[in-house]
Amino acid sequence: MEERRVKANGIDFAYLEEGRGPTVFLLHGFPDNAHTWSHQIPALSAAGYRVVAPFLRGYPPTQIPDGGYYGRSTLALDIKALILALGGGEPVFLVGQDWGAGITYNVIAAFPELVRRAVAMAIPHAAQIRRTLLDSPKHVHESFHWWFFQLPGLPEAAILANDMAFIDYLWNDWSPGHEDAAHIAEIKRMLARPGALAATLGYYRAMIDPAKSDPALRDINEACDRPIRVPTLALCGSNDLRSEMLEPQKEFFVGPYEWEVLEGCGHFLHRERPAEVTRLVIDWLQRP
Repeated sequence: MEERRVKANGIDFAYLEEGRGPTVFLLHGFPDNAHTWSHQIPALSAAGYRVVAPFLRGYPPTQIPDGGYYGRSTLALDIKALILALGGGEPVFLVGQDWGAGITYNVIAAFPELVRRAVAMAIPHAAQIRRTLLDSPKHVHESFHWWFFQLPGLPEAAILANDMAFIDYLWNDWSPGHEDAAHIAEIKRMLARPGALAATLGYYRAMIDPAKSDPALRDINEACDRPIRVPTLALCGSNDLRSEMLEPQKEFFVGPYEWEVLEGCGHFLHRERPAEVTRLVIDWLQRP
């Protein structure tokens, strides 16, 4: 596994790469980074794939852009640019977890010609989330961090306090009983770098506040709401409340859509049950 760099969509991206064959992009979430795929990268490589796992915009060692946007149109355009730069001129496979899953839905809606098949883990389609939050106080409560992160300054201070105990809390709350101390320590070191915390929280702030999205990308933002025709598999752990949303979101797909809930598993399912999740991913990618 090698760490490399590439210029895409105006910023300098770092990414992990391993293997040869059809290209699979792996997109991480929050609070996380590209090393979250440490179990999947060698397994996918051994199965005959070339794996590219970028550190997303604002996640060191990827560049933190000065005054940059973090709206869904910008994030989708980042992945389009990375696919065009690193995909070898062919449609790629796209796999994402948490924010990576949210970005995956947007990419396959706006740029379906770039993706052969997709896997989205732990986060439902944005339209399903909006609909569910209106009807379900328990889902509003489950997503407390979305609202907390809208406050100016206080979230940064709270996360940095007490050796970033807030990050430990999120991992323990979302994947209870799963021990991942070394990986979480690496995430904390990343978030401690200048500008990283404000950048990663910028994703949440742009999600709620339309003024924080790039107005020049309005057409892409609208394209992210198109019905999805790329064959897509959605995965979620049964201990993750969002698993309730996988079945009803099928109406946002006009192409093949399947979902599976992993019993007894939490939010970071790819790290809790790496062998099972990797098998499901490879089986899906190998479909004709």
